[in-house]
Amino acid sequence: MTTTHRTPITVADVEAALETLRVPAPETLAPATLVAVGLADEYTTLDSPIGPVYAAWNGRGVSAIASAGDAAAFESWFRREIGRQLRPAAKVPTRLARALARRIAGDRHARLEVDLRGRTEFEQAVLRKALEIPRGEVRPYSWIASEIGRPKAVRAVGSALAHNPVPLVMPCHRVVRADGMIGQYSLGGPQNKRAVLSSEGLDPEAMEELARAGIRYIGSDTTRIYCLPSCRNARRVTDRHKVLLPSIAAGRARGYRGCKVCRPDAAIAAA
Repeated sequence: MTTTHRTPITVADVEAALETLRVPAPETLAPATLVAVGLADEYTTLDSPIGPVYAAWNGRGVSAIASAGDAAAFESWFRREIGRQLRPAAKVPTRLARALARRIAGDRHARLEVDLRGRTEFEQAVLRKALEIPRGEVRPYSWIASEIGRPKAVRAVGSALAHNPVPLVMPCHRVVRADGMIGQYSLGGPQNKRAVLSSEGLDPEAMEELARAGIRYIGSDTTRIYCLPSCRNARRVTDRHKVLLPSIAAGRARGYRGCKVCRPDAAIAAA
């Protein structure tokens, strides 16, 4: 029998072999990795009911929506407000683009991750509660405050919504003043707010006409239920059976009870 002697492989041999396999890393690897782990963001423009808006995202989800005038202004705003690196992208990743389009179209059930780092627990609670408001409906600031268990924090709710980093995605446009008027909007002011609500099927002018007339709730003389005016149940009530109410007290005096869908009593509880 012939014995074959093999020369032992040394560490130096392995290192030499690996050296022949070494190739330069792509220049995009580091930035892409930072985006993937949420340490940097990419952005591009998207269509919306108020025209093109800028949208930024990273591996944790959508991080910003803004209507800054140009790319330079958006980048400046993002770095100041969000505090991370930002780079332009040719397009939004396909799956994210689909979810974004659905959410911007008003679908609150679209599965979309949102990066709310930097927002307090209270601010995040406010934004997530706003997401519960159905498309084409609105709720007062006091309703949000009561629903999250902070009935006295109405002004803080307004502040949280005013600093919403992802409007349209987290629909702060569906929150209005206690008197039924539209109120301000972080994504370009009241006119843009009206445009977004109109795109969802709400008639802001009709809603504000009711508000100016002192009408806060809509009752039905058949169901004996009162609702916030934009509630889908209120919009089903025919003119023949519609009762216009200036207050919850007026509804209760007639033996009516609050709607379980829009929960109007939440707003009065926070007042």
